[in-house]
Order: sequence, then structure tokens, then C-alpha cells
Amino acid sequence: MAAERSARAMGTDVHVIVVGGARLADRALERIADLESRWSRFRPSSEVSRLNRAGGAPVEVSPETITLVRRGTDAWRVSAAFVDCTELAAVVAAGYDRSFEQIPADRAEPRRPPRGPSLIGPADIVVHGTTVTLPPEVGLDPGGIGKGLAADIVTEEVMAAGAEGVCIDIGGDLRVDGVGPDGAGWTVSIDHPHHTTPLVIIGLTSGAVASSTTLKRRWRINGEDRHHLIDPRTGRPSESDVVFATAIAAEGWHAEAIAKAVLLRGGVHPFTIVEGTGVEALVVDRDGAVRTSPGFARFTDRSPIRSFPEQVGGGVST
Repeated sequence: MAAERSARAMGTDVHVIVVGGARLADRALERIADLESRWSRFRPSSEVSRLNRAGGAPVEVSPETITLVRRGTDAWRVSAAFVDCTELAAVVAAGYDRSFEQIPADRAEPRRPPRGPSLIGPADIVVHGTTVTLPPEVGLDPGGIGKGLAADIVTEEVMAAGAEGVCIDIGGDLRVDGVGPDGAGWTVSIDHPHHTTPLVIIGLTSGAVASSTTLKRRWRINGEDRHHLIDPRTGRPSESDVVFATAIAAEGWHAEAIAKAVLLRGGVHPFTIVEGTGVEALVVDRDGAVRTSPGFARFTDRSPIRSFPEQVGGGVST
């Protein structure tokens, strides 16, 4: 028997499927809520918020937050510095200064100069025992890495507790393990933000899928389009010709890091970063053309991959 549960957490929709125990499905949602209470930058009492207020002083945090910081640094390394958990000031400067559902779709505010790239990054964070020290004036933004890592942690804990299989989907960051409800592996639909027909269907037995896009989580300030994906090279929202990317990896935090990096790198050589890593990726450019890394087909069973040429111009929605 498979138990399914849904909730709202980490600023997005969460869906849990556990094969072999309704109690474990409930526990999974509770654990995701617990991680949100530790990691949300919008909760003043969270450990991440305490770190961001510390002004360069060490802060005692839980083992989960130590792991979050370490994975944030790992993401920076595996993404060739395209994913930077210390870009909070740039994210806020772009207008993502509150929980997304509270951001006005269009607003005016005093103009301020754009924040450029920072010379301080994840490599400057100090982890010592049970404390974390951020450089002064640096803020931590868990972002998608937090969602992917939460899916990893909860999947591993549910399987260790005796589940036969589990699927954790946190806003499109998905981690699976064990058997699916039909006793076989897991079937995963990769969906384009603007279309109801999937781009492709893939099969997984154990692993993670994450997608990143500039077509959602958008708003306007002083008539200018903004979104939440910051390019660390400029400190501003990405202007990449890739508008949607998906990565398949062993762990959710890793899939999230690569999906974002592939998108930010752009469409000239989008898959160079995954060569020889075992990670595979798919990209959609602003004209709707779809490309995949050479090994992506091993997850598709030769199923067709759709393209959407009518998407010319990369139209946006909020």
C-alpha cells in the first residue's frame, strides 16, 4: 500500500508518497516542516536567520544546518561557482525580499544601483564543530539547495525507518528510492512551466530530479522584469538564453545545483559541466528548442522528447 500526503512548506507545494506505511508519510511531512523551521530566511527564529543577523560572529546550529552549509559550499564547487548560497543581498536587491506569495506582481520603489558580483563566497564560510561563521555582511540563502537537501534527508530517514519505497517532491525537486506503488521503479514527468504536456517521461529506481526556470517566480519593479535566479557573474537576474533546465543526479541537492548551473551558463556549451560526472541534463531555450546531454536517453527508454517552438520570446507568467 502506498500512502500519499500533500502540504505547503518551504514556500512551495510538497508531495510525499511512501510505499509501506501511512505513519511514515505523516512523519515525512513533519520532518520537512522541521527543516523549514531551521532553514527559512523568512522566519526570524530560524537558524539561517540567526546566522544572517550574527554580523560575522559564530553561531551554534543543529547538525542539519551544518549539513546545509556544507552542501551549499559543495554546490558552489560542483557548479563552477554558478550556484552561490551567499548571494542573499543580490536576491533581495532583485526584489525577492519576502516570501514569494507576498511579492507584488508589479511595484514601484526608489531606484538603486544594481549589486555587482561579490568577491566573498561560500569558501569563506567557517564551520567549526557545531558552529558556523558567515563573513560580515554576507547572508545565507538556502534557496533550491535547501529544497533538494530536504528531499534527500527525508528520503533517507523514511527508508531507514522501514519504508519499501519513497518519493519526496518539494516544489519540483524530487528524490526517489526503493519501489514505486506498482512494485517497480518510479516514473517521473518533466513538465514545462507553460505546457500541460510533459517534455519527457523518465524512469528512476533511486536518484533525484530537479528543474530550474526563469519562466516562474517573476515580478516587475519600476516596469522591469525580475526573477529569482541570480547570475553570480553580474549579481543580477539571469539573462541566459536557456529558460528551463532539468538535471538527474544521485542526490537532490546535486541535481538542483547542476540544473541551475546549466541554465545560467547558457546554450552555447550547456552540458560541459556534467561531462564525466554521471549527471545528465536537459535544457529548453527561449525559442522552445530542447536539447539533452549525451547520456540522458538512458533514463527515457527512448521516449520522445517534445519541443515547443511557439514559445518564441520566452513569455513570462507570475
